[in-house]
Amino acid sequence: MRITGPATSPMLMRLAGERATGALLRDHGVLYLVEGRVAHAESPLAPGIDVLLTAGGVLPPHGWQEALSQAGTRHEVGRHLVDSGQVTAGELELCHLGALFDAAFFVLGPASGPTRFRYGVAHWLGRLRPVSAEAVERETRRRRALLDSVWPCQDDAVDVDAAPVVPRRPAPGQTVTGRQRALLRLADGVRTPAAIARTLGRPSFHTLIEVGRLAAAGLVEPPRARDSPPVALPVPALADSEPDIALLRKVRDGLEASL
Repeated sequence: MRITGPATSPMLMRLAGERATGALLRDHGVLYLVEGRVAHAESPLAPGIDVLLTAGGVLPPHGWQEALSQAGTRHEVGRHLVDSGQVTAGELELCHLGALFDAAFFVLGPASGPTRFRYGVAHWLGRLRPVSAEAVERETRRRRALLDSVWPCQDDAVDVDAAPVVPRRPAPGQTVTGRQRALLRLADGVRTPAAIARTLGRPSFHTLIEVGRLAAAGLVEPPRARDSPPVALPVPALADSEPDIALLRKVRDGLEASL
């Protein structure tokens, strides 16, 4: 996905005006709408709520699997987690909003394929507090502007979110933060920012920003232009049937006021 171009889908705003309920499918993921508001978002480029809950220590992995098994087909995973006392309503909402905004950033990036909408599709997590389409658009534009400021003068052929992170040796006396050190340990020239984010249990957008800062400091290689056409990413399966466990592990921020 390029870091330039429009941030949103015109269809999203039209569906918001119609107060539509269902799933909006784009190149890099899915937005789930409830009465025109964004209830959930999933993208292969962003860790899902399951990762944010379990990697952060809020919920043990077996607790997530149990909730998914017990309440996934009823689309009440969120309610089950709270009612069973495994997470508080505040913890769930915080991770939900963080995962939503993180995934929406990628879903609403420039698209080359068709945008489709399936009416009536519900998400397995259940009804949590939805966000207005305008708020999602505004936050996506803010993040895109921030990313553009960190990655200035990038060639249109450079996919900063899909490029492997290649480390450089620090200069004598150069220091890094603890967060940067954890990221650099996983920078092996193969893992992308999304793969590193998933391993660390951090939002992909935060990881992209940190990689940009490391590149500016000379600690990672700047991403190179593509030598071949980009590979199409798989779009998450829609949640109108039993959830796919392997897929759910692929897709997942604490709600962020600033970076």
